[in-house]
Amino acid sequence: MAVKLMAVRTYLLPFCLLAQAVFSVGQPAGGDPDAASGAQAQAVVQRALANELQAAQDTSHPMRYQLRKSSPQLTSTKEIFETRDGAVARLVSINDKPLNQTEAQEEQERLDALLRDPTRQQRRKQGQDADSMRALKVLRLLPGAFLYSYAGSTAGPDGEIDKFSFVPNPKFDPPDLETRVLTAMCGDLWVDAAQERVMRLEGHLQENVDFGWGILGRLYKGGWIAIEQADVGENQWRVVRFEMKMSGRVFFKSKRFDVVEEQTRYAPLPVGLSYKEAIRMMREDPAATVQIGRRGTKASMTKRPRPRE
Repeated sequence: MAVKLMAVRTYLLPFCLLAQAVFSVGQPAGGDPDAASGAQAQAVVQRALANELQAAQDTSHPMRYQLRKSSPQLTSTKEIFETRDGAVARLVSINDKPLNQTEAQEEQERLDALLRDPTRQQRRKQGQDADSMRALKVLRLLPGAFLYSYAGSTAGPDGEIDKFSFVPNPKFDPPDLETRVLTAMCGDLWVDAAQERVMRLEGHLQENVDFGWGILGRLYKGGWIAIEQADVGENQWRVVRFEMKMSGRVFFKSKRFDVVEEQTRYAPLPVGLSYKEAIRMMREDPAATVQIGRRGTKASMTKRPRPRE
Protein backbone atom coordinates (compact mmCIF):
# COMPACT_ATOMS: atom_id res chain seq x y z
CA MET A 1 0.00 0.00 0.00
CA ALA A 2 2.83 2.43 0.84
CA VAL A 3 4.44 1.81 -2.54
CA LYS A 4 1.14 2.43 -4.33
CA LEU A 5 0.57 5.69 -2.44
CA MET A 6 4.07 6.85 -3.31
CA ALA A 7 3.44 6.04 -6.96
CA VAL A 8 0.18 7.98 -7.00
CA ARG A 9 1.89 10.94 -5.33
CA THR A 10 4.65 10.87 -7.96
CA TYR A 11 1.99 10.59 -10.63
CA LEU A 12 0.13 13.73 -9.55
CA LEU A 13 3.03 15.80 -8.25
CA PRO A 14 4.03 17.45 -11.55
CA PHE A 15 0.60 19.03 -11.87
CA CYS A 16 0.52 20.18 -8.26
CA LEU A 17 3.96 21.72 -8.76
CA LEU A 18 2.87 23.37 -11.98
CA ALA A 19 -0.14 24.86 -10.19
CA GLN A 20 2.17 26.37 -7.56
CA ALA A 21 4.89 27.54 -9.90
CA VAL A 22 3.42 28.54 -13.23
CA PHE A 23 1.70 31.70 -11.97
CA SER A 24 5.06 33.35 -11.71
CA VAL A 25 5.25 34.08 -15.43
CA GLY A 26 5.04 37.81 -16.21
CA GLN A 27 5.12 39.54 -19.61
CA PRO A 28 5.43 43.07 -21.00
CA ALA A 29 2.50 45.43 -20.61
CA GLY A 30 0.52 47.04 -23.36
CA GLY A 31 0.76 44.36 -26.01
CA ASP A 32 4.12 45.60 -27.33
CA PRO A 33 4.57 44.16 -30.86
CA ASP A 34 8.24 43.57 -30.07
CA ALA A 35 7.08 40.83 -27.68
CA ALA A 36 6.27 38.76 -30.78
CA SER A 37 9.94 38.01 -30.99
CA GLY A 38 10.57 34.62 -29.43
CA ALA A 39 14.00 35.59 -28.17
CA GLN A 40 12.68 38.76 -26.55
CA ALA A 41 9.73 36.93 -25.01
CA GLN A 42 12.08 34.34 -23.50
CA ALA A 43 14.26 37.11 -22.05
CA VAL A 44 11.26 38.89 -20.52
CA VAL A 45 9.98 35.64 -18.99
CA GLN A 46 13.39 34.89 -17.53
CA ARG A 47 13.57 38.32 -15.86
CA ALA A 48 10.00 38.05 -14.56
CA LEU A 49 10.61 34.59 -13.17
CA ALA A 50 13.64 35.84 -11.30
CA ASN A 51 11.41 38.43 -9.60
CA GLU A 52 8.72 35.85 -8.90
CA LEU A 53 11.25 33.45 -7.45
CA GLN A 54 12.05 36.07 -4.85
CA ALA A 55 8.35 36.76 -4.21
CA ALA A 56 7.60 33.04 -3.87
CA GLN A 57 9.88 32.89 -0.86
CA ASP A 58 8.19 35.83 0.86
CA THR A 59 6.45 34.61 4.02
CA SER A 60 5.57 38.07 5.35
CA HIS A 61 1.96 38.01 4.11
CA PRO A 62 0.20 34.99 5.69
CA MET A 63 -3.50 34.56 4.94
CA ARG A 64 -6.52 32.51 5.83
CA TYR A 65 -8.91 31.27 3.17
CA GLN A 66 -11.59 28.73 2.43
CA LEU A 67 -10.74 25.75 0.23
CA ARG A 68 -13.53 23.85 -1.49
CA LYS A 69 -12.29 20.70 -3.20
CA SER A 70 -14.66 18.64 -5.30
CA SER A 71 -14.47 15.41 -7.26
CA PRO A 72 -17.13 13.01 -8.55
CA GLN A 73 -16.83 11.09 -5.26
CA LEU A 74 -16.61 13.81 -2.61
CA THR A 75 -16.76 17.54 -1.96
CA SER A 76 -15.10 19.00 1.11
CA THR A 77 -14.68 22.53 2.40
CA LYS A 78 -11.93 23.53 4.81
CA GLU A 79 -10.71 26.67 6.50
CA ILE A 80 -6.95 27.05 5.92
CA PHE A 81 -4.67 29.20 8.08
CA GLU A 82 -1.08 29.91 7.02
CA THR A 83 1.21 30.03 10.05
CA ARG A 84 4.90 30.06 10.87
CA ASP A 85 4.49 26.35 11.67
CA GLY A 86 2.92 25.52 8.31
CA ALA A 87 -0.66 25.55 7.11
CA VAL A 88 -3.34 24.17 9.41
CA ALA A 89 -6.86 23.19 8.32
CA ARG A 90 -10.31 22.79 9.85
CA LEU A 91 -12.97 20.76 8.05
CA VAL A 92 -16.27 22.68 7.95
CA SER A 93 -18.47 20.78 5.47
CA ILE A 94 -18.81 17.57 3.46
CA ASN A 95 -20.74 17.59 0.20
CA ASP A 96 -21.77 21.21 0.90
CA LYS A 97 -23.54 20.23 4.12
CA PRO A 98 -22.34 21.25 7.60
CA LEU A 99 -20.76 18.58 9.73
CA ASN A 100 -23.18 16.52 11.74
CA GLN A 101 -22.65 15.99 15.46
CA THR A 102 -20.43 12.94 15.05
CA GLU A 103 -18.28 14.52 12.34
CA ALA A 104 -17.91 17.76 14.30
CA GLN A 105 -16.79 15.80 17.35
CA GLU A 106 -14.24 13.86 15.28
CA GLU A 107 -12.85 17.12 13.89
CA GLN A 108 -12.56 18.61 17.37
CA GLU A 109 -10.73 15.52 18.58
CA ARG A 110 -8.35 15.73 15.62
CA LEU A 111 -7.53 19.36 16.43
CA ASP A 112 -7.12 18.49 20.12
CA ALA A 113 -4.61 15.78 19.18
CA LEU A 114 -2.77 18.28 17.01
CA LEU A 115 -2.54 20.70 19.94
CA ARG A 116 -1.28 18.00 22.31
CA ASP A 117 1.34 16.62 19.94
CA PRO A 118 3.38 19.31 18.12
CA THR A 119 5.33 16.62 16.25
CA ARG A 120 2.25 16.01 14.08
CA GLN A 121 2.33 19.59 12.83
CA GLN A 122 6.11 19.43 12.47
CA ARG A 123 5.74 16.45 10.13
CA ARG A 124 3.07 18.28 8.15
CA LYS A 125 5.31 21.33 7.81
CA GLN A 126 8.21 19.19 6.65
CA GLY A 127 6.00 17.81 3.89
CA GLN A 128 4.78 21.28 2.96
CA ASP A 129 8.34 22.61 2.87
CA ALA A 130 9.43 19.73 0.63
CA ASP A 131 6.59 20.46 -1.78
CA SER A 132 7.54 24.16 -1.79
CA MET A 133 11.14 23.32 -2.64
CA ARG A 134 9.96 21.17 -5.54
CA ALA A 135 7.72 24.01 -6.73
CA LEU A 136 10.68 26.41 -6.63
CA LYS A 137 12.66 23.91 -8.66
CA VAL A 138 9.97 23.93 -11.35
CA LEU A 139 9.86 27.71 -11.20
CA ARG A 140 13.56 27.88 -11.98
CA LEU A 141 13.09 25.51 -14.94
CA LEU A 142 10.14 27.27 -16.57
CA PRO A 143 12.16 29.79 -18.63
CA GLY A 144 13.94 26.97 -20.44
CA ALA A 145 11.13 24.39 -20.45
CA PHE A 146 8.81 26.31 -22.80
CA LEU A 147 8.98 28.58 -25.80
CA TYR A 148 6.71 31.59 -25.27
CA SER A 149 5.09 33.78 -27.93
CA TYR A 150 2.86 36.83 -27.73
CA ALA A 151 -0.71 36.09 -28.89
CA GLY A 152 -2.55 39.40 -28.58
CA SER A 153 -4.27 41.46 -25.89
CA THR A 154 -7.79 42.24 -24.70
CA ALA A 155 -9.42 44.72 -22.34
CA GLY A 156 -10.21 43.25 -18.94
CA PRO A 157 -12.35 44.64 -16.09
CA ASP A 158 -9.29 46.12 -14.40
CA GLY A 159 -7.09 46.90 -17.39
CA GLU A 160 -5.37 45.29 -20.32
CA ILE A 161 -4.79 41.55 -20.46
CA ASP A 162 -2.01 40.07 -22.60
CA LYS A 163 -2.24 36.55 -23.92
CA PHE A 164 0.77 34.29 -24.50
CA SER A 165 1.04 30.81 -25.93
CA PHE A 166 3.65 28.27 -24.90
CA VAL A 167 4.96 25.03 -26.36
CA PRO A 168 7.64 22.63 -25.13
CA ASN A 169 11.20 23.64 -25.81
CA PRO A 170 12.77 20.76 -27.81
CA LYS A 171 16.13 21.57 -26.23
CA PHE A 172 14.82 21.20 -22.67
CA ASP A 173 16.18 18.14 -20.88
CA PRO A 174 14.14 17.43 -17.72
CA PRO A 175 16.43 16.69 -14.78
CA ASP A 176 14.10 14.19 -13.08
CA LEU A 177 10.83 12.30 -13.19
CA GLU A 178 8.82 15.12 -11.65
CA THR A 179 9.59 17.58 -14.44
CA ARG A 180 9.20 15.24 -17.40
CA VAL A 181 5.57 16.28 -17.84
CA LEU A 182 6.78 19.74 -18.93
CA THR A 183 8.08 18.23 -22.17
CA ALA A 184 4.57 17.24 -23.27
CA MET A 185 2.51 20.28 -22.31
CA CYS A 186 1.39 23.23 -24.41
CA GLY A 187 -1.19 25.91 -23.78
CA ASP A 188 -1.99 29.56 -23.16
CA LEU A 189 -1.73 32.03 -20.33
CA TRP A 190 -3.30 35.42 -19.75
CA VAL A 191 -1.40 38.20 -17.96
CA ASP A 192 -2.59 41.32 -16.20
CA ALA A 193 -0.45 43.83 -18.06
CA ALA A 194 -0.37 46.50 -15.36
CA GLN A 195 0.70 44.21 -12.52
CA GLU A 196 2.53 41.67 -14.68
CA ARG A 197 0.77 38.73 -13.05
CA VAL A 198 -0.85 35.69 -14.64
CA MET A 199 -4.65 35.65 -14.42
CA ARG A 200 -5.31 32.28 -16.08
CA LEU A 201 -3.40 29.35 -17.52
CA GLU A 202 -4.64 26.45 -19.61
CA GLY A 203 -2.28 23.54 -20.25
CA HIS A 204 -2.93 20.46 -22.37
CA LEU A 205 -1.00 17.23 -22.73
CA GLN A 206 -0.22 16.83 -26.41
CA GLU A 207 1.28 13.36 -26.02
CA ASN A 208 1.46 10.51 -23.53
CA VAL A 209 3.87 10.86 -20.60
CA ASP A 210 5.50 7.70 -19.25
CA PHE A 211 6.94 7.34 -15.76
CA GLY A 212 9.60 4.73 -15.17
CA TRP A 213 9.54 3.67 -18.84
CA GLY A 214 5.81 3.12 -18.49
CA ILE A 215 6.24 0.64 -15.63
CA LEU A 216 5.20 3.03 -12.84
CA GLY A 217 2.48 4.61 -14.92
CA ARG A 218 1.40 6.73 -17.84
CA LEU A 219 -0.59 9.90 -18.35
CA TYR A 220 -2.61 9.89 -21.55
CA LYS A 221 -2.59 12.76 -24.00
CA GLY A 222 -5.65 14.98 -24.05
CA GLY A 223 -5.66 15.67 -20.32
CA TRP A 224 -5.68 19.29 -19.23
CA ILE A 225 -5.36 21.71 -16.34
CA ALA A 226 -6.76 25.21 -15.87
CA ILE A 227 -5.58 27.59 -13.16
CA GLU A 228 -6.88 31.04 -12.26
CA GLN A 229 -5.23 33.62 -10.06
CA ALA A 230 -6.38 37.02 -8.77
CA ASP A 231 -5.38 39.93 -6.59
CA VAL A 232 -7.08 39.04 -3.29
CA GLY A 233 -6.21 42.33 -1.61
CA GLU A 234 -3.20 44.41 -0.63
CA ASN A 235 -1.55 43.50 -3.95
CA GLN A 236 -1.38 39.84 -2.93
CA TRP A 237 -2.00 37.43 -5.82
CA ARG A 238 -3.25 33.94 -5.01
CA VAL A 239 -4.70 30.96 -6.85
CA VAL A 240 -8.51 31.12 -6.74
CA ARG A 241 -9.36 28.09 -8.90
CA PHE A 242 -7.55 24.96 -10.03
CA GLU A 243 -9.13 22.36 -12.28
CA MET A 244 -7.56 19.14 -13.54
CA LYS A 245 -8.92 16.41 -15.77
CA MET A 246 -6.43 13.66 -16.50
CA SER A 247 -6.60 9.97 -17.25
CA GLY A 248 -3.86 7.41 -17.10
CA ARG A 249 -2.56 4.26 -15.53
CA VAL A 250 -0.80 3.55 -12.23
CA PHE A 251 1.02 0.24 -12.58
CA PHE A 252 -1.70 -1.84 -14.26
CA LYS A 253 -4.74 0.00 -12.91
CA SER A 254 -6.53 2.70 -14.89
CA LYS A 255 -7.00 6.02 -13.10
CA ARG A 256 -8.95 9.17 -13.78
CA PHE A 257 -8.15 12.42 -12.00
CA ASP A 258 -11.08 14.84 -11.99
CA VAL A 259 -10.81 17.59 -9.38
CA VAL A 260 -11.79 21.23 -8.93
CA GLU A 261 -10.35 23.39 -6.14
CA GLU A 262 -11.78 26.82 -5.34
CA GLN A 263 -10.06 29.14 -2.87
CA THR A 264 -12.12 32.05 -1.58
CA ARG A 265 -12.59 34.42 1.37
CA TYR A 266 -8.93 35.39 1.63
CA ALA A 267 -8.04 37.54 4.64
CA PRO A 268 -4.67 38.60 6.10
CA LEU A 269 -3.31 37.03 9.28
CA PRO A 270 -0.75 38.35 11.78
CA VAL A 271 2.84 37.64 10.85
CA GLY A 272 4.39 35.02 13.14
CA LEU A 273 1.08 33.36 14.04
CA SER A 274 1.62 29.88 15.51
CA TYR A 275 -0.45 26.89 14.50
CA LYS A 276 -1.86 26.62 18.03
CA GLU A 277 -3.00 30.24 17.91
CA ALA A 278 -4.56 29.55 14.50
CA ILE A 279 -6.56 26.61 15.88
CA ARG A 280 -7.89 28.78 18.70
CA MET A 281 -8.89 31.45 16.17
CA MET A 282 -10.68 28.82 14.08
CA ARG A 283 -12.70 27.67 17.05
CA GLU A 284 -13.65 31.21 18.02
CA ASP A 285 -14.83 32.18 14.51
CA PRO A 286 -18.05 30.46 13.42
CA ALA A 287 -18.33 32.42 10.15
CA ALA A 288 -17.35 29.52 7.90
CA THR A 289 -19.89 27.16 9.42
CA VAL A 290 -22.64 29.79 9.15
CA GLN A 291 -21.94 30.33 5.46
CA ILE A 292 -21.93 26.62 4.71
CA GLY A 293 -25.14 26.22 6.68
CA ARG A 294 -26.88 28.76 4.44
CA ARG A 295 -25.56 27.11 1.32
CA GLY A 296 -26.29 23.50 2.22
CA THR A 297 -29.22 21.69 3.75
CA LYS A 298 -29.86 20.25 7.18
CA ALA A 299 -26.95 18.16 8.37
CA SER A 300 -27.41 14.42 8.12
CA MET A 301 -26.48 12.06 10.92
CA THR A 302 -25.50 9.42 8.37
CA LYS A 303 -21.84 8.49 8.42
CA ARG A 304 -20.13 10.08 5.43
CA PRO A 305 -16.63 9.59 4.02
CA ARG A 306 -14.14 12.15 5.32
CA PRO A 307 -11.56 13.86 3.15
CA ARG A 308 -7.90 13.21 3.79
CA GLU A 309 -6.21 15.75 6.07
